[in-house]
Formats: sequence, structure tokens, C-alpha cells
Amino acid sequence: MDRVSLTSDLAVSRIVYGMWRIGDDSDTSPAHVQAKVEACLDQGITTMDQADIYGGYTAEAVLGAAFAASPGLRDKVELVTKCDIVAPMGRYSAARVKHYNTSRTHILASVEHSLVDMKTDRIDLLLIHRPDPFMDHHETGKALDELVTSGKVRAVGVSNFKLNDWTLLQSAMSTKLATNQVELSVLNHTPFTQGEIQWMQERAIPPMAWSPLGGGDLFGAAGEAVRTVLHRIAEHQDVDVAAVAVAWLLAHPANIIPVMGTNQLARIRTFDQATRVQLDRQDWFEILTAAQGHEVP
Repeated sequence: MDRVSLTSDLAVSRIVYGMWRIGDDSDTSPAHVQAKVEACLDQGITTMDQADIYGGYTAEAVLGAAFAASPGLRDKVELVTKCDIVAPMGRYSAARVKHYNTSRTHILASVEHSLVDMKTDRIDLLLIHRPDPFMDHHETGKALDELVTSGKVRAVGVSNFKLNDWTLLQSAMSTKLATNQVELSVLNHTPFTQGEIQWMQERAIPPMAWSPLGGGDLFGAAGEAVRTVLHRIAEHQDVDVAAVAVAWLLAHPANIIPVMGTNQLARIRTFDQATRVQLDRQDWFEILTAAQGHEVP
């Protein structure tokens, strides 16, 4: 599988395994989690996407238990995790209201929790999970720079940021932000028309795409029209519909990195189908037309 360089010394796999549901599985044993990671590695998928809040602040520890039970497994993968969402649950059960916290104290403490929970001495990519309207960009930027300098974090980026959020934070940092993980799929394609993708493409910043299958909506009523087109292409290329939907993102010249999430081992083993799909320009626009419900102007 191809790899994408985010910095001069950090590359990630072209497809990333998203672990936001890993704590929801009926089997969270180290052996079962290891089987999921190994299924990814068998396809060349080496990058695992986490966040402190996943599973009510438990998902990182589920992964960490698998690392502890399988010495050497951690060193085969790149770890992505996120911080800044504080919800009244788990370690933050005393919080009065769900909020964002991009203070230095919170970011550093969150990273320490992540390192302990995932049984590792480093995070390969740390993302600020949501833009914080109360952010002191000087304080946040300094904290992120500090983490990179310390070696606890190899690279930093953001998630769900608009352009002004990005430029505000970047203005107070010496470290270059490596990526923005945004919601992007055939059903949620507005980042292609509202400037986010173009802005990153201009600067050769590879975007990460969460929920590349529309959170499952692709397989419901909302995805019926576009699914018809995807199904025809899928049949012709002997792959499943999901592979074509992901290939639509992979085909874009912005070097988009889809973050795929499922707890089903059988589905994990098919992630790399998307890399085998061939779409020409008219295929791409036919999918877009079906998703929009009208042809381009």
C-alpha cells in the first residue's frame, strides 16, 4: 500500500484504521484487538487513529492492552490520537458541561494519559480534536511545540478546523501543522466546494477524511441514488460498494487519507480493495452528480 508523507520524518499508510468504535465491540480482549491490527498490517495499513474521548475515554486503554500483550506490535504502527474534548464521563465525570480545553495544562495532561493508556512512549501524530472558540492560540501553539520538542509527539495537526482556526493556531507555532482531519465522503462533499480541500491542496497538506462512508448513511435511504452508481462500478471491478466510495476520495489529487472504522474483522480485511479501484474523470463526476442529485452547472 502507498504511504503519504505528513512531515519530513513521518509517513502514514494511504488508508488509516479508525478506532473510535473499538470499545463498543462485544470482544475487547487483547487478542481480538491484536487480530484487528494484524489484519490491517497484512494489507499495509500501519496507521491507527484514536482519540482520548473514544469509548468514553477507554478506547486508548483497550488498544494499549493489546500492545502490552504483544511485544513489538506497537513499533509496527503509527499512532494518531486527539485531545481537547472534555465530556462529563470517565475521567472527566466531574465536568459540569461538555466543553473544549486547549489550555497547556490540559493538552499536556491529556498526552500523558494517552501515553500511559496506550502503553507507549510517543504519539506519532497528535490532533486538536475540535476548534476551541475560547482558545488562546499562543498558549496552545506553545504547548504543541513543546510536545514535539520533547519527543513525546512526533507531529501535530488538527481535526474539524476551518481555515481561520488553522491559520490562527499556526500563527503562534514554530512547528508546521501536518494535517486537518475533516468529515468527508460522497455524501458529505462540501469540503470540495467550500475551500477546505483546495486550501490544503495548494499547500501540499494531505487531508485526513473521517467518516468516509457517511457514518453508514451511504447504505441507507440517503445513499440510495449514489449507491446505484457505486454498485455498477463495484460489480464491474469486482469489489464492494464501500471500496468504490473510498476510492472516490483516493482518486482526488489532494492526496486524501481516508480513516476507515469498523469492528468487523471481515470488513477490515477488505479495506485495501479501495486501492485497486480505477476511476476516470467521468466516473468521479458521475458519482458526484448522483450524490448532489443534479449535474454540475
